[in-house]
Amino acid sequence: MLTSVEICAGAGGQALGLSQAGFHHIALVEYEKDYCETLKRNRPEWNVICGDVKEFDGWPYRFKVDLLAGGVPCPPFSVAGKQLGADDERDLFPEMLRLVEEIVPRAVMIENVRGFLDPAFEEYRKNIFDQLDRLGYYAKIRLMQASDYGVPQLRPRIVIVGIRKDIDKEFSYPEPRPDLTKTVGETIGDLMKEKGWTGADAWIEGADKIAPTIVGGSKKHGGPDLGPVRARKAWMELGVDGLGVANEAPDQDFVGMPRLTPRMIARIQGFPDEWDFGKRKTAACRMIGNAFPPPVAEAVGKKIKEVLT
Repeated sequence: MLTSVEICAGAGGQALGLSQAGFHHIALVEYEKDYCETLKRNRPEWNVICGDVKEFDGWPYRFKVDLLAGGVPCPPFSVAGKQLGADDERDLFPEMLRLVEEIVPRAVMIENVRGFLDPAFEEYRKNIFDQLDRLGYYAKIRLMQASDYGVPQLRPRIVIVGIRKDIDKEFSYPEPRPDLTKTVGETIGDLMKEKGWTGADAWIEGADKIAPTIVGGSKKHGGPDLGPVRARKAWMELGVDGLGVANEAPDQDFVGMPRLTPRMIARIQGFPDEWDFGKRKTAACRMIGNAFPPPVAEAVGKKIKEVLT
């Protein structure tokens, strides 16, 4: 059985995908209480360590781990933020590299936002790859689009994969299959019909594209919605009111543009319906929007597994 340690585990998107790819998590590190509770509620058998990754000791796991993974915080590189990179106190790439050195996993997987590829961070990227090389890893980076792997959403993310140099197989990224991805209407149509909405079939037909990027927002802002003005316009083209999030599906005689429920948003993000994000809508939407889509993690995880087995 292939083993993994994951840092910055969030609400479990990457962890779930890697589990589906065949990895057994021996430790999941997450700082925020809501996220920790979500992980424990959905997978009580997982070893969830709720604490600061800066205090997580990798030495007990040395040479015992096949994959070290993590979606380190994206604000240092996000175009929605100040793009401070290494000067941002939330930059946890140094912690990931520390744990690579301590644990010496057979493979490394790091996920981040597209902004990480901006020219402003060229020197920073080079430094990370130089350190991975020094630590004994061949590393690759690719910008991956979630809609190429079954997620009905525009969600570009960079994925760095490093393979330890003593492993003689070469890693290759999964082949894109955008033709297999459903539209928003096809993806959540049954959920829109849950209360017998008579307009559901027409809505499904009109929601004939993939969604804009699902956003998680921050603690600083108010209740849940589907993002800034540009995103809400894209949602409007799909027949969705993005100004808020609904508690339940439209009633039978509902007229107008429906709002999505957290469950609908989670399905668009690639989570199974049974994944429980709790009762608090704002917290749930934040967890869902900040997650790495499980199908993308699974697709990458399966290719890493091919190298390690």
